[in-house]
Amino acid sequence: MRFAEPNMLFFLIAPALAVVFFILGIFIRRRLLRRFGTGPVAEAQLRRPSPYLRAAKAILLVVGLSLLVLATARPQYGGRIQMLKKRGVDIVVALDFSKSMLAQDVRPNRLERAKLELSGFIEQLTGDRIGLVAFAGDTMRFPLTSDYTAATTFWKDLTPYDMPVGGTAIGKALNAASDMLFDNREDDPVEKTLKNRSKVIILLTDGEDHLGTPVEVSEEIAKEGVTIFTVGIGSDSPELIPRYLDDGTTVGYQRDANGEYITTSLTAENEDVLKQIATNTGGRYFRAGHDLSGLRAVVDEIRNMKQSEVEARQTILYDEVFQWFLIPAALLLLLAFLLPDRRSRERGAK
Repeated sequence: MRFAEPNMLFFLIAPALAVVFFILGIFIRRRLLRRFGTGPVAEAQLRRPSPYLRAAKAILLVVGLSLLVLATARPQYGGRIQMLKKRGVDIVVALDFSKSMLAQDVRPNRLERAKLELSGFIEQLTGDRIGLVAFAGDTMRFPLTSDYTAATTFWKDLTPYDMPVGGTAIGKALNAASDMLFDNREDDPVEKTLKNRSKVIILLTDGEDHLGTPVEVSEEIAKEGVTIFTVGIGSDSPELIPRYLDDGTTVGYQRDANGEYITTSLTAENEDVLKQIATNTGGRYFRAGHDLSGLRAVVDEIRNMKQSEVEARQTILYDEVFQWFLIPAALLLLLAFLLPDRRSRERGAK
């Protein structure tokens, strides 16, 4: 047994005070009666109420009031745990398609290994929606969907040479991902039911940014309640970037305008940027490693996020039993009101 409104129990002081005043009234009445004398003549003139009836009436009144107070405190009984409907998470994966992702410090190269790991990640989703952003200097998008097969095929054959603009613009990718998360049609009833889901951006990149201010962008995204997990791909030592023909044949390595080989690495400065992006939104940064184990850690983080949401949506339901107290209270108070102060024989003698 519990009470939904325990503060109402304070009013139990009223029946207690009624008992005190009733007892006090008995002593005061007896003291006053002594002034009129004693004996049969005085008793007949005073026609005192029956002490038994008065006591019964007082008991009915006190118990009735007590039960009435207990009823207003909303007594509840039992208690069963109910799991509210489990909600998924809206996830947008932003994958770097700049040419530096062709470096082979992760086998077969950074980009292909990231695609492979992302396919495994998407296969583990349950009840979540996934959107994809391929970015270099500009972005290509695949909207939020629960069709995981379609999402997986979006960038299956996509390469850095298919991107409309070269370079790396992490800030632009984050903005594109955020826009997808909040691109809900207000007149669509399905979209309305999904708008309150947790929202996550997973950014996979080697950290090189040439065209924006991604840290400032993440600060704005944080205001929308979006969590960003960042995954840094690559080693901290300089790596050459292969060149490919249309048929996939390797033809040496990338060079700059001066003919010098271009190298790429996940530098400490790049990692600091990725860490700051994640920290600004309450997310975490992960180093991918040679086997992209960092992406698997992100999967665990999202699972924990979903579990926390489920636990927060557990509720305990109780049965309301105020009527157990209210009905007897009403009957007792009615009986107290109808019960006479004197026996019927005494009333007839009047």
